[in-house]
Amino acid sequence: MDRKKIKTLGLLSGGLDSTIAVKLMAKLGFDITVLNFMSPFCTCTKKSNGCKSAAHQLAGEMELEIKTIFMGDEYIDMLRAPKYGYGKHLNPCIDCRIMMFRQAGRVMAEIGARFIFTGEVIGQRPMSQMKNRLNKIENESGLKGLIVRPLSAALLPPTIPEIEGLINREEMLAISGRSRKPQMELGRELGVPEENLCSSGGCLLTDRHFAARMKDLIDYTKNPTIKETRMLRIGRHFRVSDGSKVIVGRNEMENEKIAKMAPTGSTLIRVLDYGSPCVLVIGKGENGCLDMAGRIAARYSDAPKNSEVEVEITTAGSDETKTVKVFSLDDEKLSEIRV
Repeated sequence: MDRKKIKTLGLLSGGLDSTIAVKLMAKLGFDITVLNFMSPFCTCTKKSNGCKSAAHQLAGEMELEIKTIFMGDEYIDMLRAPKYGYGKHLNPCIDCRIMMFRQAGRVMAEIGARFIFTGEVIGQRPMSQMKNRLNKIENESGLKGLIVRPLSAALLPPTIPEIEGLINREEMLAISGRSRKPQMELGRELGVPEENLCSSGGCLLTDRHFAARMKDLIDYTKNPTIKETRMLRIGRHFRVSDGSKVIVGRNEMENEKIAKMAPTGSTLIRVLDYGSPCVLVIGKGENGCLDMAGRIAARYSDAPKNSEVEVEITTAGSDETKTVKVFSLDDEKLSEIRV
């Protein structure tokens, strides 16, 4: 059997487990194409450019063809009411994996791959990598028996590639549980760069602070945009009314990002005559919301506490500007509206 003629599709996040899986399958001689998924919520590695960068770097080093799929609007739609619910926070892990595998199945058919493989490890992720849930995901995605998990395959039922003799069970591993030590040791043996040995796949939806912000966004916004989800990563966030939210920059870099990302028609506020954060009001700005935003800006400015300050209010994308005088908002009220 010439494995160089057996085309396979590997899911590569750029994290340690998927990197090891790709290296193992390459060592076995298969013809590999890798598929990298991205979403507005992925934080797959510690690399500054994220999972796409790490995945593309590995594919380049191994001279593998790589395809990238961005799960954007359809992912946000699913997030409102995932069929299999959420994990500890707002992470829809089972529905996420089903969505990924369905798309991977289409790519597998397009390129003529015989099976898909991943870096999943039994028991590592309690919501999506327990045996019963792996089985559920396979069934729902229409890929029953076509997903090989080389790091844990020796602990799982034989897959179609095994039954057909494309893979020998003796070549598969039996890693399980949440410890990363077996993968780290294996990574060193396979030449994974030292800085990647501790990196693991991640999702902002498992972070309780980010999850709270995302929950607020989908609760108060009919059709959240990808840009709005990306803005959840920066600044302090305050829900000042059903129709308005305030974002406050925490440093110069965030102030610049907020000003740059401000949607046309939104409102930008800054305190005059003192060091001031960039404050963005997204939404209708009704019923005193702009005054509230000005008071929040005063609270985080360098102005003396409890002093009256002048704030400049500008409509993003226009030259429309006005000034008003406000006193800073007290911390007790701030804590009540913080997201």
